[in-house]
Amino acid sequence: MKTTRAVAARFDKRAYVLHGTVTLAAIRLSLRA
Repeated sequence: MKTTRAVAARFDKRAYVLHGTVTLAAIRLSLRA
């Protein structure tokens, strides 16, 4: 159970970073347009 929670937390962190990167790219594209 503990390892499952750790893996889920790690995956959530990676997903959060990925979402932030995509959002940043979208903002830069909209500013350039």
